[in-house]
Amino acid sequence: MLSTIPNLLPFALFAFVASITPGPNNILVLSNSARHGLTATLPIILGACAGTALIVLLVGSGVGQSLSDLPRVQTAMQLLGIAWLSYLAWQIFNAPVDDIGAGSAPSRRLGLLGAASLQVINPKVWLVALAVVGVFAGQGAERQLHVTALSLVLFLVSLPCVGLWAMLGVGSARLLRSPVAMRRFNRCMALLLLASAWLSVLA
Repeated sequence: MLSTIPNLLPFALFAFVASITPGPNNILVLSNSARHGLTATLPIILGACAGTALIVLLVGSGVGQSLSDLPRVQTAMQLLGIAWLSYLAWQIFNAPVDDIGAGSAPSRRLGLLGAASLQVINPKVWLVALAVVGVFAGQGAERQLHVTALSLVLFLVSLPCVGLWAMLGVGSARLLRSPVAMRRFNRCMALLLLASAWLSVLA
């Protein structure tokens, strides 16, 4: 199936760049893996990657094609997404540093469904999916097959890219042994997450 798409390599490169660059998803993964470890962050990675791939599949199937013609819906989704990310940033900023470690009690985390939901309420993900389908899916009888393949490739490419950010978080945790260092890290991550969310309004 994958070999039937003539522009598969360009799309794979696009997916790599889109997945590896800093953004709300990667900042959340970095912060969570530093605080809770790699295993606890896997649901967030899977949720974010699967959610984005599913949106590409839905757009290619005709769902969400009219989103670009509904500015009020876009605005509502954007405000909802920013509000959610701002709330998550607030939680990270005020996260207690005494619950970090192998023997600590579990705290509330984003989880698979939460990470996937962030993609659903982000209008930019839908608009990027529209562009991806328009540029790479092509036309003709095999278009739906191409869309399915693009979704699969995006999922497979984004997993190791987002996973790399998780590994960076795990590595940084080794340097954050003291409560003061972890508190500073949390607040830096919270401010980065907040900036990445609100800069999307100005972009």
